[in-house]
Amino acid sequence: MAHEAHQAPDELDGLLRSLKVWSPDTTELRPFDPDTAPPTPLPLFTAWLADAARAGQPEPHAMSLATVDEEGRPDVRVLLLHGADADAWTFGTHSTSRKGRDLIAHPYAALAFYWPALGRQVRVRGPVTAAPAEAAQADLRARSTGALAAALTGRQSEDLGSLAELRRASEDAWSQAREHPTTPAPTWNLYRLHPRTVEFFQGDPDRRHVRLEYRRTEFGWERCLLWP
Repeated sequence: MAHEAHQAPDELDGLLRSLKVWSPDTTELRPFDPDTAPPTPLPLFTAWLADAARAGQPEPHAMSLATVDEEGRPDVRVLLLHGADADAWTFGTHSTSRKGRDLIAHPYAALAFYWPALGRQVRVRGPVTAAPAEAAQADLRARSTGALAAALTGRQSEDLGSLAELRRASEDAWSQAREHPTTPAPTWNLYRLHPRTVEFFQGDPDRRHVRLEYRRTEFGWERCLLWP
């Protein structure tokens, strides 16, 4: 047993050392001149998201969402960006889920997008507010039948007794979503993260990575370079 306990970490260490980052076969590290960046972050984010999609990056709208609970313990998970405008980045979840409860306790969060096809990251931090209920339901109706079925299944983050229980609840929700596509999901919320900082990271083959951070002030956005 002692030998097996030591073997797994050694195997993991070897695997980690063998993995390559930004291989030329899969990654194109493009030059990024921060002097040409727009005065506000959203146009640059939109351009980078489009670049990632054209470069073949799977699910470029997937992002990590970090929150903290009422005791200050951090948590992070991956979900999809629903939209963005000059005021906020938008995502959806149940108000009763762990992240929903976290946002009630501490309405401040961080987002991170990573596009290895281009060696790029975008990080967004700021306070979070809930959109009006009608906006949340309209967003849900604009998405797929599966998205509505998942929302109607509900009980996100609660303990689950068995996969059979989930299957029964999901089948009922799918039937409801197909037959009544305007059915509201009462706990489904649309959240808007109002950015205070937005950082754009462009990887460089010589490790001279470019980091440009936008900071919101009372006078608008200011830009600053960060050491990599």
